[in-house]
Amino acid sequence: MMISPQPIDAASLPGQGPEAMHRPLGALHRGFSGHVFRILPAAHSNTLPAEEMERRLIELGFVEGARVAILHEGLFGRDPIAVRVNGATVALRRREAMAILVS
Repeated sequence: MMISPQPIDAASLPGQGPEAMHRPLGALHRGFSGHVFRILPAAHSNTLPAEEMERRLIELGFVEGARVAILHEGLFGRDPIAVRVNGATVALRRREAMAILVS
């Protein structure tokens, strides 16, 4: 009996979905430039609920497709970071920036 191969949905495999091509902004270094893919605020804040974190990031301009660039890193522990988002400069803690996926 011959078994025909079934097509595999790459997005269903771990590390193979659309998020696999994108990195958290908080993990990148000064000089990075790219675009916001999406916000995933799940467990990146100790003090704010995920919905509040997402709302605040959107209010700062971190919307899908927004152009971002890391301009500066803090002296100790590289925290906070200065990020230019669509022409505005914003300071973020790295743990907050981890909720922003960029490409």
